[in-house]
Amino acid sequence: MSFTLCNLTVEKGQKIQGYLDLPFTDEDKLPCTLIYGEKDGPTVLVDGGIHNAEYVGIECVTGLGRMLEPSDIRGILIMIHLVNVNGFKARTVSVSAADGKNLNRVFPGNPDGTYTDKLAYFMEKELFSIIDYYIDVHNGDWFEDLAPFIYCVGNGDQETTDRSVEMAKAADVPYYIISHSKQGGAYNRAGILGIPSVLLERGCFGLWTPEEVFSSQKDVRNILRSIGSLDSSRFLNDRQNQIPRHMPHAHYIDAPRGGCWFPQKRAGQVVAAGELIGVMKDHFGNIIEEIRLDEPAIILYQTVSYSVPEDTPLVAYGHYSGCAEHEHEEDQDLEEVLEAHDAISSLSLDGLNHLF
Repeated sequence: MSFTLCNLTVEKGQKIQGYLDLPFTDEDKLPCTLIYGEKDGPTVLVDGGIHNAEYVGIECVTGLGRMLEPSDIRGILIMIHLVNVNGFKARTVSVSAADGKNLNRVFPGNPDGTYTDKLAYFMEKELFSIIDYYIDVHNGDWFEDLAPFIYCVGNGDQETTDRSVEMAKAADVPYYIISHSKQGGAYNRAGILGIPSVLLERGCFGLWTPEEVFSSQKDVRNILRSIGSLDSSRFLNDRQNQIPRHMPHAHYIDAPRGGCWFPQKRAGQVVAAGELIGVMKDHFGNIIEEIRLDEPAIILYQTVSYSVPEDTPLVAYGHYSGCAEHEHEEDQDLEEVLEAHDAISSLSLDGLNHLF
């Protein structure tokens, strides 16, 4: 028996590594590992580099491609180490160099569109059409401060949502967020198609560490184990230290005006109602805006770049109790801004002055 994905073919009980050809360009190819397990099981896609400067995800999947073997896997495991090769080579942030588009905002893509539209369409046609589960590995770009968390899809039928939640609960992070977004994201699109899917976030500032990569690899292995894809005794140290809790209320604040941003908190920090979390200054150093929250909350995500354009994501926060001023409103979906984790009551900023 064999499995073919575009120009790559793997036999049952074997593993191959190579580059997937893209039908719309000769310049970029996607690094890929295919494992056809010795035992029957689901077909699973794991990828990194949907956002090309999120290096924890890329190195996570690259390392998994080296360490996993057919004896570890039930069914078929497809690992795309780096999806947005075009932006990676050009060292752009979040977008493809060819057209300036964010790949995670254009699904299901368009075969007649620009480079990024065609790449999304390729994933939809060649990958989403054949998989049973999807694990998308991300981290924060250079201007993003976040802490570990995981998204799961809530935009499909109830069975898809339930299975996605179970996948999310296998990750060693403090909480999970159910995304109901139907706009543009790769894993959101997979959920609409009935594919249980999660998006894992760990790491920030456009950096990566071996520890973050190891933790994300452990999470991916535990998620694979939860869906019956990983069947191995080689990873007995993959202990889950916490079961993520559902974060039901999540909101974000856009920059009310452009300027120079001075955050006062870190992602994961608990803040009191009315507490100052950051100030915007003009180019003369004058404070032009103070940012405060209406309710006690956890800072989930924040921009840390000095330059912040008007109406761009600034701070995201979440909480478990009812919303102070949004009791009759639907919670905002943070899929459009990213966010993060770990509730800690206090944190010194002394070591962060070089960032701010």
